[in-house]
Amino acid sequence: MILYGLKNCDTCRKALKALSNAEFVDVSMTSVPDGILDRAISQFGDKVVNTKSATWRGLDETERGKDPKALLIAHPKLMKRPLISEGDALYLGWDKDTQAALLG
Repeated sequence: MILYGLKNCDTCRKALKALSNAEFVDVSMTSVPDGILDRAISQFGDKVVNTKSATWRGLDETERGKDPKALLIAHPKLMKRPLISEGDALYLGWDKDTQAALLG
């Protein structure tokens, strides 16, 4: 299981604490692999971009208009966190559904 997120993100820390067997990848240091990113965008669509983040608010309209993959490659901190890969399954965020699927 691989958890993609940011080391200073409270939600990512909560998920890591609960998922003791997860490998952590800090997206500000290491890019999400293209295959995983493509699958995440295919599965979650625009939801993979966190439009409530400070990074998003700092972008101009031209940047905001880019497709999700281009945005996430240019600004990895824009990714909704955490993105969790377990085998062939992907999970986005740390909501009750994700917790139930991975812990229950």
